[in-house]
Amino acid sequence: MIDCIIVEDEKIAAQHLQRLVEQENSLVLHGVFFNATDALNYLSEEMVDLIFLDIEMPEATGFDLLDQLPYRPHVILTTSKTEYAFTAFQYSVTDYLKKPITIPRFKESIEKIKPLISKQKTNLSNDIFIKTDGKLICLHNNDIRFVEAVGDYVKFVTDQKTFLSLATLKSIEEKLNPDIFLKVHRSYIVNTKKITDIEDNTILMGKNVIPISKAHRKSVMEKLNII
Repeated sequence: MIDCIIVEDEKIAAQHLQRLVEQENSLVLHGVFFNATDALNYLSEEMVDLIFLDIEMPEATGFDLLDQLPYRPHVILTTSKTEYAFTAFQYSVTDYLKKPITIPRFKESIEKIKPLISKQKTNLSNDIFIKTDGKLICLHNNDIRFVEAVGDYVKFVTDQKTFLSLATLKSIEEKLNPDIFLKVHRSYIVNTKKITDIEDNTILMGKNVIPISKAHRKSVMEKLNII
């Protein structure tokens, strides 16, 4: 599945694009944002695979948003003009859709991006190296129960022991395999294979109780195929 958002200031254009996205089974839409600022606030805490990005927006352009992103997802630019093609090339965007966006052209763009994202996810390592107590430690994905943000540190809880590393949760999320790990709260990422039980808005992992935030509940339900 491809996690994506739409950033588009024109309501009608946003609704049209949202319909196209929701009709595509390989896409999971996590939000529609009408300006770059709101999109940046979301992307500063959450990771997506793909952004459908308008260029001309009030206050800040789509390119301004790309300049400030803490990481670089794939980008499909959506615009009614063609003079931005060279700039789009400089930003290494994946595709360029000219408005009004037709269904065939949209599907062509999605088919183009599928193998790129699939390859990117396949190449993720099964291990992660963290710096703790002045040395690098290799942790296997399968050994990690969950990861917790604790102030300026990130705590890795494994089956055997706990490690503290000076890092941000977002930087760690970028290195973890999304097929195994799932962010369930702004402070927690869990190994879905280690979940013991789910009760209301909490996840049980052995003796550990992990909260599920309201903002993440939908993605948790979808990821774990909970009816």
